[in-house]
Amino acid sequence: MADLFDIDGASRISELASLIKKYQDSYYNGEGEISDAEFDALWDELKSLDPKNPVLQRVGADSGNFPKARHIMPMGSQEKAANPEQFLSWAQTHAYEEYLVEYKLDGASLELQYKNGELVRAVTRGDGTVGDEITANARKMKGVLSVLLDLEKNRIDFTGAVRGEVIMTHSVHKELYSDKANCRNAANGLMKRKDGNGSENLCLITYDALATEGESPFKDEEQKISWLKNAGFNTSPLKICKSAEEVIEYRASVMEERKTLEYDIDGLVIKERRIDLQDASRARPDRQIAFKFSLEEAVSVLRSVEWSESGATYTPVAVFDEVQLNGTTVQRASLANPDTMRALGVKIGSRVVVVKRGEIIPKIESVLPEEEGQKTQKILFPKKCAVCGSPLVDEGSRLYCPNRSCSKRVLHQIQKWISTADIRDFGETLLRELFNKKEITSISDIYSLTAERLVPYFLNEESIEKEKDSLGAKKVYESIQNHRRLSLASFVAGFDIEGLGAAMVQKLLDAGFNTLDKLLSASEEDIAGVYGFAEITAKTLVRGLEENRDEMLSLVNGGIIQIEEASGGALSGKSFCFTGELRTMKRADAEAMVKKAGGSCKSSVTKDLSYLVTNDTSSGSSKNVKAAKYGVTIINEDEFLKMF
Repeated sequence: MADLFDIDGASRISELASLIKKYQDSYYNGEGEISDAEFDALWDELKSLDPKNPVLQRVGADSGNFPKARHIMPMGSQEKAANPEQFLSWAQTHAYEEYLVEYKLDGASLELQYKNGELVRAVTRGDGTVGDEITANARKMKGVLSVLLDLEKNRIDFTGAVRGEVIMTHSVHKELYSDKANCRNAANGLMKRKDGNGSENLCLITYDALATEGESPFKDEEQKISWLKNAGFNTSPLKICKSAEEVIEYRASVMEERKTLEYDIDGLVIKERRIDLQDASRARPDRQIAFKFSLEEAVSVLRSVEWSESGATYTPVAVFDEVQLNGTTVQRASLANPDTMRALGVKIGSRVVVVKRGEIIPKIESVLPEEEGQKTQKILFPKKCAVCGSPLVDEGSRLYCPNRSCSKRVLHQIQKWISTADIRDFGETLLRELFNKKEITSISDIYSLTAERLVPYFLNEESIEKEKDSLGAKKVYESIQNHRRLSLASFVAGFDIEGLGAAMVQKLLDAGFNTLDKLLSASEEDIAGVYGFAEITAKTLVRGLEENRDEMLSLVNGGIIQIEEASGGALSGKSFCFTGELRTMKRADAEAMVKKAGGSCKSSVTKDLSYLVTNDTSSGSSKNVKAAKYGVTIINEDEFLKMF
């Protein structure tokens, strides 16, 4: 299987390299086919699989429609951070006294070459060293200066290069080029038209310069921007931050403001104050980084908090102004628990950063500082259970109803048991009817049901009087009887202890707590010592086991439920994660096969996962990418079945 993985991995690397080359070439020739976010995902995947791949050092290539010219300034690609965590990781090894932050313009790079203050040529990015000379087109663009003059209108004796980004404003795009996918694509195409038509609708915003003769007119990055501005070039704002955390805060505020800008930006560029020519000459400079905006992040305003009631637990859900995340409209996100809300400092009216990464549901990641005049108010927590009226307990990590007999809590536990035990024919409507009539008041009551007692829930009085059998009643009864054997992990998970699914319980079994008696006898300290558990989870588990001890022992000792022995199975110690559809069975059946053979199942890819099972082993899905990154073996359905 390792050999198969090597082959699949090599195939995916080749595929990614080919796609990146294709999309780079189309981008640099004004015919971009995919979004920056989609391109970045391909780039990141290749980097995780083959960090030294030559394609990662390649910039791009222009068309053959123009004469070629060499750059004065190297035009390489920047390192990038896709989120605050990646930026902080970079900042740990790049601790500057000041971070100079500029907009990362979403356009097409262009180098203007000057001799004694006069423009002699304009060169596109190309492969980073050589590009297309489009001087005639560039002279038509707003912001391109044919002669450099100072504030007194005297010629500036400058020989060297000025670098900037060719952009199209939103208003121009809307009025003249709405048929193009976006401003960047439209600008890229127009600047390379042989006839030059449309270049007058483009604009250059500059951010870099290099003198090749005489003394440099600027000593650091801040002076460089001032020199460009004083020479008459367009520049974007420069922000000086004193810490990495201030950069992150500034990024959040720009994310909120960028929708009001007349041009597109897709992140920030962070540099140190000093000019490092040696670093700038590299194909991928190390001393600066592009801190990208993600399509999976947005800034909104919190309008209210709703409390989702699931069993005993009350979970806060944020409701905010609609935002677009990863192509979907989002208005709600989890706030997790009271402690999370307090740590965030969130209030009604707060400006919040909403994220949706990978397969994770939307959540509030951070709260922006309050601005002068901003109106906020404290979030009110529910005080009593909406069903039984008991005072709710706020443990910080959880807000819940402590009443063990609360009908809502009992019903949720029975629902959880039916789901975990996989009693598929026992529907939600039937359960609620039985519960409301007190036919079922506990998990144990499920197994006291007979087909005769179930008949009235399937047949009307007239049918019952005619002594007609109910196939529905028999089916439910048989389904209950056929699910009296459970693994210990499923048995414990079925009791609906907060946060304890079968996968978490399996970790305890793997750690040696592999009998019900051992679990019931374990202390909080014992549980907290198991990998994946912590003090809060351990406390919740021990309390939950104690609350359900009597019923657990009654079910097992009374022979109502039989615990299956999993130790020594063929897949003992192996863990599986399934993604995508299976051809020959349902995922639940495949997971049941694994558990019966002594293995365990996970819902996500982790470093200690044994196998990822998918029928699309070469896809670029997030789970496949993580599996490749962690060295997890990827197998298809046929290989999985061969294990049995």
